[in-house]
Amino acid sequence: MRFSEVDIIIVLIYMLISTGIGSWIGRRQKDTTDYFLGGRRIPWIAVTFSIVATETSVLTFISIPAVSYQSDMTFLQIAMGYVLGRLLVAWIMIPAYFRGALSTAYHYLGRRFGQRMRNTASVTFMATRLLADGVRLFATAIPLALIIKGSGVFQGLSDVQFYALSIGFIGLLTMVYTYIGGIRSVIWMDVLQMSVYIGGAVLAGVIILRDLPDGFHSVVQWAAADQKLRWFYTGIGLPFQEFIQQPYTFFTAVIAGSIFSLASHGTDQLIVQRILTCRDERAGQKAIALSGVVVFFQFCLFLMLGILLYAYYNGASYQELGLTRADGIFPKFIVEEMPSGVSGLIVAALFAAAMSTLSSSLSSLSSATVLDIYIPLFGREKSESQLLKISRLMTLLWGVVLIGVAVAFIGLKGTVVEIALSIASYTYGGLLGAFLLGLFYPPAEQRDAIAGFITALVAMTLVIQTVRIAWPLYTVVGSLTAMGVGVLFHHLWPGKATSG
Repeated sequence: MRFSEVDIIIVLIYMLISTGIGSWIGRRQKDTTDYFLGGRRIPWIAVTFSIVATETSVLTFISIPAVSYQSDMTFLQIAMGYVLGRLLVAWIMIPAYFRGALSTAYHYLGRRFGQRMRNTASVTFMATRLLADGVRLFATAIPLALIIKGSGVFQGLSDVQFYALSIGFIGLLTMVYTYIGGIRSVIWMDVLQMSVYIGGAVLAGVIILRDLPDGFHSVVQWAAADQKLRWFYTGIGLPFQEFIQQPYTFFTAVIAGSIFSLASHGTDQLIVQRILTCRDERAGQKAIALSGVVVFFQFCLFLMLGILLYAYYNGASYQELGLTRADGIFPKFIVEEMPSGVSGLIVAALFAAAMSTLSSSLSSLSSATVLDIYIPLFGREKSESQLLKISRLMTLLWGVVLIGVAVAFIGLKGTVVEIALSIASYTYGGLLGAFLLGLFYPPAEQRDAIAGFITALVAMTLVIQTVRIAWPLYTVVGSLTAMGVGVLFHHLWPGKATSG
């Protein structure tokens, strides 16, 4: 079965309606507090689901089934670390953010160390988010490219052109409602789309089980033969060099995963912006803690879906299925095997969820640019209406840049989820180290934090180029380096506290 005209119409209508609803929800914006923080009155449960949808919608839907399809369930050990890490965020980071009505994740660094540290961290966030979310936007285009190519509407285009066309279409629609509605539109659309795409994943699993000759027994047979249901793996017995290269051994996954989550959910403006939309500290803590539980069960669902697909396709490799990458396995099933109309609804839900993720990136990039860089340096005399206009223009600018970066990622190798997480891991360590230095080492000054942060980035460059270690360990190495160098720098060259 191929993706029908009915499916294509459903996808187009769904995406257009989502854009319209998102624009309508946030149509009344008065100032930057409304635009970037939702007036600080978003319900915490909505923030919980927005966090989950933002961080995992596209990657989970496309890449996590590919991870278990090619290996097993040991990725769940990373998810355990994510739960622990978010509890640490609730305990350590959130109280600091709610002291003094901060506006961004890096506002804290500005108050603690000075404006130069705030600028350094914010610019680093922008570069990291641009690369990581460029990968995410490319991931979103994978199923749309398959649909467009299979429809026969555009004849004679190369694979690269199909991907570029898909990226541009998704990016432009997303820019519309983010430009109009700001973070309020983003969060409430996340809530809506998460319920839809989770329902779509469950429906896909039911259809696979229905079509297998022996139902779940077929899955068990294939899984048992190739150890697909293995979720616990210590890696004990491996040579040390090989051990530190394996990302999903228990201790690496849980410990390094928790530190990665502490960085990603405690220092990344993409997530912190959502937490700051809550009414108070307690609400923010509840939102981030519950998100860890929700995302764990979401990983369970999509890893199991990959195993169901493995049984459905009789263990065939993605090359044998005529695909250029493993991330295309689940989109292939949706487009080719699901009933007409149903496949359209599921693909539409995927795109809408992806649009929510992309809109989150645009909002966080714009907020960091305006609140961390523009206003402190150039915009103190601007009126709120002028700042709101500048904020919206920044949203459009970042949208164009993100589309360009996503097009540049066409042709990359490896599963998209691992590539995106590796990019994020590169700088998260330095950011986390700077935050922890400020929180737990009172004598630290701005120059100590900047020295530690820059040294951590240099160290990560050397580590990545010369030493092969698993991507979850990047954050561990980076954060320890930033903290250690910051403390050492202060002791070797003590001086008066600096700011600005």
